[in-house]
Amino acid sequence: MPAAISVLLPVRDAAPYLPECIASLRAQTFEDFEVLAVDDGSTDDSPGLLSAWAREDSRVSVVHQPPGGIVLALEAGRTSARGRYLARMDADDIAEPTRFAEQFMLLEGRPDLAGCGAGVRYFPRAEVRGGGRRYEDWINGMRTPEDVERNLFIECPLAHPTFFLRTAIVAEVGGYVDRGWPEDYDLVLRLWRSSARLAAVDQVLLQWRIHRDRASVRHESYTPEAFRRCKVHYLLETLARGRNGLVVWGAGPIGKAFAREVQAQGGSVRAFVDLDPRKIDQRIHGAPVIHPSGIDEYRDGFSVAAVGQEGARHQICSELELAGWEEVADFVAVA
Repeated sequence: MPAAISVLLPVRDAAPYLPECIASLRAQTFEDFEVLAVDDGSTDDSPGLLSAWAREDSRVSVVHQPPGGIVLALEAGRTSARGRYLARMDADDIAEPTRFAEQFMLLEGRPDLAGCGAGVRYFPRAEVRGGGRRYEDWINGMRTPEDVERNLFIECPLAHPTFFLRTAIVAEVGGYVDRGWPEDYDLVLRLWRSSARLAAVDQVLLQWRIHRDRASVRHESYTPEAFRRCKVHYLLETLARGRNGLVVWGAGPIGKAFAREVQAQGGSVRAFVDLDPRKIDQRIHGAPVIHPSGIDEYRDGFSVAAVGQEGARHQICSELELAGWEEVADFVAVA
């Protein structure tokens, strides 16, 4: 009988960290899983470590392939998966012993969910700076499908190495795809577009390692510009579709950059909304800057709260709700 869970473990030159990752998977209290480890052209000791593990544990299969990138590695694993759930794991991270048990239990009891994530804790803690702590707090605040949907265009609301998804639903949306932006974010947005619901276990179940060689630090698919292209693509294709252009709340750097990308992808920016009297009645990228009091004229457009400070985003969203606008249906926060 196939295992309940298929663990997708792409590996590229991870020998310094792989033993801790392997030990954490061996220590799982839920043992009904297979590991699909894909060695993506490693030049260090990773292939040997994986092969030794596979000899010791019949649940582990190793595929060795030329370096092709994380999407090809993930797809090589996914298309071989036999479990009804897919669990992601990165070779440099550490899973808590109850990770699979908790995520399995959540989805078994919630047939309405297509998948879930879990809480994370960055390590080593000495390397966690202010921005990292804020992001950790933010992503650990994503618990319900409503949390995920409200925050979907700020950042990927679930940490990729905590993904735990129904295998069949991932296949229905086409699996992992390389579009020049983050593959995990792209998958989450396609799942959401298909009306799939996502949540997270309200526990820290993954120790998320910080180091300079992480793909998210080095690869061009994870730059702020790549994230922005991804957000704008799906926003124009979904929530803003059929609306009379976008109304961008915030005429600062984030709002301007977002508007430029909207226009680059063929979308229309109707107006900017700002409180700064020096900006009001000016034009930015061809669109007028208006005071919030003039927003009623643009109710047929779709609004985005495009400011950097989380508190300012909340304030804008609160003002829109008080004015009778509905979050997600009429506006979202972006970053």
